[in-house]
Amino acid sequence: MKFEIRGENITVTDALNDYIKKKLGKIERYFDSEINADVHVRMKVYNSKQTIEVTIPMKGLLLRAEESDQDMYAAIDQVAEKLERQIRKHKTKINRKFRNEGSIKNLFAEAPADKREDAAFEIVRKKSFHLKPMNVEEAILQMNMLGHSFFIFSNAETNDTNVVYKRKDGKYALIETE
Repeated sequence: MKFEIRGENITVTDALNDYIKKKLGKIERYFDSEINADVHVRMKVYNSKQTIEVTIPMKGLLLRAEESDQDMYAAIDQVAEKLERQIRKHKTKINRKFRNEGSIKNLFAEAPADKREDAAFEIVRKKSFHLKPMNVEEAILQMNMLGHSFFIFSNAETNDTNVVYKRKDGKYALIETE
C-alpha cells in the first residue's frame, strides 16, 4: 500500500505518520496478496474536533471510513476498526454471492478465527409507499417533519426517483438516479 497523508490545520508529524501506517497496515492480513492500492488519508482539526478520513480505492472495491474524536490517535484507532468491519462484512457478502474462480471473492484471505462474522443481512421490516411528485425543498421539509435522516421522493421537475439526506455537517445532499 502506498500512503498519501495530508493534514488540514494540523502538521503531520513522523509519529502520526508511523502510527497511521502501522494501524492501517493491519488490514492487509484480510487479503491473499499484497494490496496494490493508494491509501488516501486526510486529517483535519477544527476547534477541538479532530477528524480522519481514509479512502482506499481498489479494483472492484472502495473502502472509505471517517471518524472524529478529541484525540487524533483515538480517531485513527476508530477508523482502522471501521475499515476492518467493512472488509469482514464485504468478504462475507462476497463469499455468499460469488462462488466462481477469478471473481472479487479471491481478493480476501481467510479471516482470523476470532474476527469472523457470519451474521446474515436480516430484513426486520419492510415498507412500501407511493412516491409523491415534489420538489427538493418540499422533500427536505417532509424529511425533517418525519424526523428521518433521508427521504425518497419522485422529483416533480425530472420525474426521476431521488433521495435527499442530511449530512453529518448538518447540510443536505441530493442523490439523483441516472
